[in-house]
Amino acid sequence: MIQGILIPVGGAEDKGTDLEAGIIERNRLNFMEIGILKNIVNFLDTVEARIEVITTASSIPDEVAENYVSAFEKLGYKNVGHLRIRDRNDVVDPENIARLKACQCLMFSGGNQLRLSSIFGGTDFLDILLQRYENEKFIIAGTSAGAMAMSATMIYEGNAGRAHLKGEVKLTAGLGFLPGVIIDSHFDKRGRFSRLAQAVASNPGAIGLGLGEDTGVIVRHGCELEAIGRGAVTVVDGRNVRHNNIADIEDHQPISVEGLIVHIMEAGNCYNVKTRMFELSKNKIEH
Repeated sequence: MIQGILIPVGGAEDKGTDLEAGIIERNRLNFMEIGILKNIVNFLDTVEARIEVITTASSIPDEVAENYVSAFEKLGYKNVGHLRIRDRNDVVDPENIARLKACQCLMFSGGNQLRLSSIFGGTDFLDILLQRYENEKFIIAGTSAGAMAMSATMIYEGNAGRAHLKGEVKLTAGLGFLPGVIIDSHFDKRGRFSRLAQAVASNPGAIGLGLGEDTGVIVRHGCELEAIGRGAVTVVDGRNVRHNNIADIEDHQPISVEGLIVHIMEAGNCYNVKTRMFELSKNKIEH
């Protein structure tokens, strides 16, 4: 059984900027008590636990890292570093591997998920990361592109307005933390249901997971999902698909799929990837 915790997030999570602006007390409560980043640090043993932020996917890595360091510090966690990995030479740097082995939590920022799969894929760094996640109380969090790259099959491109047409959604191999699941981010705001539906139609054995902004899931034991955050988590299950024309039509033709099962989860709702069962709360699935 997987010992680590996986926390994919749909992007645009609260980083506590409203606290500095002093807008309203409710924002402080959201960030300090129930916010996405608070959910992440709740799994750490102490406030001294080491957190490393990886901004490989981002085109502005230093600015993004600074935002996360500041956000974690607001929550009382000051032992936060920036693993500035920009290419495959950085991945094999002994110092970066040593830092991976020394931290308890790794946070992947947003950006371009193809950068994550192409830079980390097939490396010792990724092997060590997977081993720690499977065998230790190790936390892997990722937002936007950092969440999408967690799955074994990864969406790396696809215009939401054309996602009902075959071939408009591009898939490749992700980092493999969550086999049997395909993750999409910014799901509601960018209207990506058809994009995820096509990905599931192409892989009906997989679960599609659409994460709204400032919304995510906590994954325990590699299969038990608990929704967190302010928005909705959409689950698309292709197990009962009957009619599916995606293999028989030409590219750029409309897809037709019958039998997709869709669940919409609010914070606290749970879903088990293995049993494909929806639960109202994690108390019903805890062992």
